[in-house]
Amino acid sequence: MEQEMKNNDIWRLFKEAQQNILYLNKQRLWAVEELNRTNREKELLLDKIDQLEAEKQSLEVKDKQSICWELLLRIDSMVLTGLINTGEASDLRNLVLDSKVRVADVFSDILQKNDAELLAEFQHFLNESKKNAYHIIHICTEMEPLVSVGSLASYVTGLCCALQRKGHLVEVILPKYASMDLDEVHGLREIEAEAYSYFNGQLHGNKIWTGVVHGIGVTFIQPLDYSSFFSRDRVYGYPDDFERFTYFSRASLDYIVKSGKKPDVLHIHNWETAVVGPLFWDIFVNQGLGSTKIMLTCHSLDSQCLAHPDKLALCGLDPVRLHRPDRLQDNNKTHLINTLKGGVVYSNKVIIMSSMHSKSEIIRSLSHGLESTLSIHQNKLLVAPFGFDNSTWDPYYDKFLRENYCAENIQGKTACKVALQQQLGLFKHASTVLVGCMFSEVSDVVLENLKAVLRDAIMNGIQFIFMGTDKTPSANSALVSLQEELKGGHVRFFDIYDEALAHLIFAGSDIILCQSFHDPVLQVPLKALKYGAAPVSVASDDIRFRHFLDIETTKFSQFINSTFGNMTLSQALNEIKNSPSTWKQKIIDAMSRDFSWDAECCNIHISAYSALKNL
Repeated sequence: MEQEMKNNDIWRLFKEAQQNILYLNKQRLWAVEELNRTNREKELLLDKIDQLEAEKQSLEVKDKQSICWELLLRIDSMVLTGLINTGEASDLRNLVLDSKVRVADVFSDILQKNDAELLAEFQHFLNESKKNAYHIIHICTEMEPLVSVGSLASYVTGLCCALQRKGHLVEVILPKYASMDLDEVHGLREIEAEAYSYFNGQLHGNKIWTGVVHGIGVTFIQPLDYSSFFSRDRVYGYPDDFERFTYFSRASLDYIVKSGKKPDVLHIHNWETAVVGPLFWDIFVNQGLGSTKIMLTCHSLDSQCLAHPDKLALCGLDPVRLHRPDRLQDNNKTHLINTLKGGVVYSNKVIIMSSMHSKSEIIRSLSHGLESTLSIHQNKLLVAPFGFDNSTWDPYYDKFLRENYCAENIQGKTACKVALQQQLGLFKHASTVLVGCMFSEVSDVVLENLKAVLRDAIMNGIQFIFMGTDKTPSANSALVSLQEELKGGHVRFFDIYDEALAHLIFAGSDIILCQSFHDPVLQVPLKALKYGAAPVSVASDDIRFRHFLDIETTKFSQFINSTFGNMTLSQALNEIKNSPSTWKQKIIDAMSRDFSWDAECCNIHISAYSALKNL
């Protein structure tokens, strides 16, 4: 009995010791977790401090850019009202361009001074300096956020902002559409002088408006005698589009000459302003623009605008001189002129925007009847990829996310995924694969591919989120059809675009299904890479990109082809399951790449501008 009691006491003491050890271990684990949580909170706090400091610096830069642009626009006003001549205006513009920071500090109270007072201060401040940056004027028909129909709008704004961040002087000339939302224009004002343009045999008046958008100086041309040209419901798609945009192109050149601007490059876009090329070399080059060069950007070669040769006379061009095979005569319908062809022939450089195609492939297969023209002028052709706005789309600064993250610290992506699942009523677990889907268009082939892919994946517990967009109503209707066939607890559909939810979908998804890797409108693959979601194509169109690497293609294309371009959805899911460490490293590597407007796209354009200066 005594031995048994001793054994019981020993066993009791042993159990108490075990319990104490377990308790101490739990306390230790809790302390470690608290320490880790505190360290994470400290890191997040430091990241937020860095973020706020970066935002503060960004705002300061934007404020100084706005002041500089207000000064430049006031110089335009001084010229048009006769206060200074064009030579004096050129000197003042160079002063602003060369001394942006000092000028912004000195003239911070610009709004309180009239033109005469401002000119007196300029004359005190003026000193000789050497121009060390390019002056580029874009003559175009779209610009975000003012007017946006296709990929041109985001390209113009994104490229202009990137160029200005690198120290170049960039401005934009647009038609003043009656339907245009001008709330985003800072300091909008009408210049108190009418500008005249030649059209249809006589001079016609225009009102000139100026303002600043995203730190970029913007000039709006409003026809007086042809007021109906830009007071319509749509931007494009009218029988008189040739007349409308030819008038605008001529008016832009007339304004540039009258205001005394001497840009290094006139950058024109698509067929709508391609006529600037022949207008410049046949009429304007000897009006003080001898050192200016022309660059054309083509977003798509399938829209070219064919017209009767006699219509060229409307803007002062000679139809007989230009209706020739080596100039504007269309390659197939030889009785007509081809406006886009004229832009290619009369430009010093031509940039074709394509994220996935090489120059040779564009000439050979995607020229839409311009193959012979592009072949003759291939030495001045360049291919540039689209970029995206990384000031808005960056998981490190994104205000819509539950937790911010980056390639160096990707932990916040898991929290974003759980937050997305919770918000949409999906099963919450970080290990469940989540696939986001946003398409710029959904063809019948893509729709059938989607149905086949989704059925198998849903049966394996994969979660899907579909979101429509306000830019692509055709895609929305296709998603409604898809929703009727794929109802269940693993799928969510949203036919209305929601900005906050869109950011969270990119952040919370493991994979983003893309209609194509070439997506200039929604830029889904670019955003997916930045947010650590693998872009996977469901379209058969991209299969031809998957089996080779072409050194002529863009860096973006080469990266896609070597990583996610050869993957189907099932292959991506298998790699996530069977090689998680390899997959994670691939995602981190993708996030660290810079495919924004500031990177490859901007660099190619600057190289083109440099080449033009040396011609």
